[in-house]
Formats: sequence, structure tokens, C-alpha cells
Amino acid sequence: MKTILCYGDSNTWGFNPRTQGRYDHKTRWPMVLKNILNRNASPDDPEWWVVEEGLNGRTSCREDFVGGDKNGLRHLLPVLESHKPIDVVAVMLGTNDLKPRFSPTPYDIAQGVQNIVIAVQKSEVGPDGDSPRVLMICPPPTVESPVFKHVFGDCIELSKKLSPMYRALAQERGAVFLDAGKHIKTSSIDGIHLDPEDHRKLAETVAEAVKSLF
Repeated sequence: MKTILCYGDSNTWGFNPRTQGRYDHKTRWPMVLKNILNRNASPDDPEWWVVEEGLNGRTSCREDFVGGDKNGLRHLLPVLESHKPIDVVAVMLGTNDLKPRFSPTPYDIAQGVQNIVIAVQKSEVGPDGDSPRVLMICPPPTVESPVFKHVFGDCIELSKKLSPMYRALAQERGAVFLDAGKHIKTSSIDGIHLDPEDHRKLAETVAEAVKSLF
């Protein structure tokens, strides 16, 4: 059985923009991904184990002195070690890096996520001490909503500039790039999180990318 670690922020955790609670296991994209990857397997002998590792507010590599202990790069190695051996790490981070308090550029954000990719590639937590394969996912652009404007400010145009930077830095490291914004959109309810149908679409898209690795 292969293992995929889904490493992300509140959209991997399953934040529900309607209730500001958490989606159930049937809705969150990593759990939908698990069902898709095991669609043709016996329930008693699944082909894939999917690890959900989402944290609300998680950044790529930035210390958030307002939001708390959210540095994704610093959290990464203990997470990898606790779940090894890992075949694939799917990283979807960068939305929280858009916050004005970080004064980010598109390159800053993409490089922060690339730092995660590099750390995974150096980790030796894959089968037989190899490194996991890495899927670098660019989150969909944010959209206009008053709900989190006090936190994210006017970040929409900045978020639209991330994809080409992610693509270039993924290719630089030999990681698989996935532009989530070509397949899903952010909810108009709060401008940051995903509606249920987009969790399913994202899971289907990630499943196809994962299958292409083997």
C-alpha cells in the first residue's frame, strides 16, 4: 500500500465557508482522494493510504506572530518522520502567505513553497530511504468577499500571479506542478475557502496527477 501525505492549510483541513466549521470526512478533498485512488481496490486491501495534514493559517515558511505557530517548513520534518515511508507528498500552500502583514511578492510565496519541496526531496522518508515524489499545487486565486478582508486585504491580483511562479519553481526542482485554479474556484462566500463541489474536483484532479507518477 502506497502512502500520500496531503500537506496544506485550511483548505486541506476542510474549512467550511458557510459554517466556519469543518467539513465531514466525506467532503474533504484528501478523504475524497482516498476513495478515488482505492476505487478499484478491495476494501480489505486498499492500494493507497492518504494522510490529511492541514492546519488553519499554515504558511509556507513564514513565522506568523499574529496567527501563532503556523510555519509549514518548520513543522514539516516531524510530520514526514511520523508517517514514513511516504510515496508522494502533495503540497498546497501559499494562500496564507498572501496576508499583507508578510509584504509578499509572488516570487516570495512561490519560493516559500519551493522550500517545502526541497525539504521533502532531502528528507529520505520515502520507501527504502529514498525521497517521496512531490506534487506542488498552486492554490486557486482568492475572490472578492468582505468576510476575511480584514485579514487578507486586497490580495486578489497578487493571488492571480502565483501560478507561473509555482510552475517555474516546481520545474526547477523536478516536482510535478498542478495549477488548482484551472480546475476549481474559491468560494464567493468568504473568498478564501472551497465549496464542497470544488473539494471533489480537486480530489479528482490530484488523483490523476498521482496516477501519472506510477
